[in-house]
Amino acid sequence: MRASASFLALLRDHPQEAHIASHQWMLRSGMIQNIASGIYAWLPLGLRVLNKISDIVRQEQNRIGAQEALAPTLQPASLWKQSGRYSDYGKEMLRIVDRHDHDLLYGPTAEEVFTLLFRTHIHSYKQLPQCLYNIQWKFRDEIRPRFGVMRGREFLMKDAYSFDLTPESAKATYARMFQAYMRTFHRLGLTAIPVRASTGPIGGDLSHEFHIVADTGESEIFYDAALDRPMTDGGIRECMDDFNGFYARADDQHQSDACPLSGDQLRTKRGIEVGHIFYFGTKYSEPLDAFVMDQNGHRVAVEMGSYGVGISRLVGALIEANHDEKGIKWPISVAPFVVAIAGLGKGTEDMAETLYQSFLNQGIDAFLMDVDQSAGKKFADMDMMGFPYQILIGSKWLSQGLVDVKIRATGEIISFTQTDALSWIMDRCTPEVMSGKKRL
Repeated sequence: MRASASFLALLRDHPQEAHIASHQWMLRSGMIQNIASGIYAWLPLGLRVLNKISDIVRQEQNRIGAQEALAPTLQPASLWKQSGRYSDYGKEMLRIVDRHDHDLLYGPTAEEVFTLLFRTHIHSYKQLPQCLYNIQWKFRDEIRPRFGVMRGREFLMKDAYSFDLTPESAKATYARMFQAYMRTFHRLGLTAIPVRASTGPIGGDLSHEFHIVADTGESEIFYDAALDRPMTDGGIRECMDDFNGFYARADDQHQSDACPLSGDQLRTKRGIEVGHIFYFGTKYSEPLDAFVMDQNGHRVAVEMGSYGVGISRLVGALIEANHDEKGIKWPISVAPFVVAIAGLGKGTEDMAETLYQSFLNQGIDAFLMDVDQSAGKKFADMDMMGFPYQILIGSKWLSQGLVDVKIRATGEIISFTQTDALSWIMDRCTPEVMSGKKRL
């Protein structure tokens, strides 16, 4: 993308309404624009990040055999009344009456819809297990929307729903989903702490929240120091093999007098919740009549689970974990553009154009700073937007065919020939790196 043709909505200063880093930098870098309280339009730069996160989430769901569908945003209230959950959300649920006086709601989640889909089409144990997911906008009418996309009223979520014949099979599905979540966060460049959690209005007796450690986290979390270890073996951590094997609790579940950890073994930090998974047995299948015939010809209610990831919330969490006083530091896997190229003087335009075209030809997202700005303004804008690599072409280097490559994460600057700069950055965009299997 060329800066001269881009819809850039960069702001000089932090907006007064933004109080945390992610909200500040998302507004300043032109990722989002506020439309109403807790409701944002996603501008081109922000949408690129949102879509890249969605793609990673989608790939890891597909990897474990979950199948993508798409539920409607509006749902009939009758389904929620049948499940017995219609009043649980209180005023957070946006209720609507259409012209035919039918009660509808803007879905905050979709257990009822997917249970309806299941009961309509699946009738035998031979068709199990099943797991469906969708990536769809949700709405919860927060009383005090704040912190930008971290606590907005409208948000993008991946929610999956599993259907199994037995509790044992359902818990095996739960474990696979747990592992898929850990791989997903690893690919996003995040360390996620899975904590045992309450089930809330979703219900059930087994639940984990996934928290990203950040000073601005809304919850205090208590966990085994072993969970801070770097991930190995392609991002699979020991806790994925036994998700009850490590102590980790949110503040509402932690009891200091019953905690098995002490001293340096216990970590206490703030966490941002970015995912939540539940196993709740027959809580929805029984009232919503989701039964199948088992091997003995008996009609049995299926065992269910649901699994959510806050995709739009993850954009904010990534910034909270990856920023400095100059702006965002995007991980390569989700950066809106991997590399930005800036000519910094007369006569540098041809080399900048050549490098830009070379990256595009290799399928690498590149951003060409082809606007009439001072070098300092280009530096500031590239840092603010968080491009992982910045190629700086100065007039003094032209005779030697050299360019400088700045690494946004560290601030380090390395000089390369034009060809070597292209190869060096391409080596950092291999499938192994982008998938999280290899760390640089």
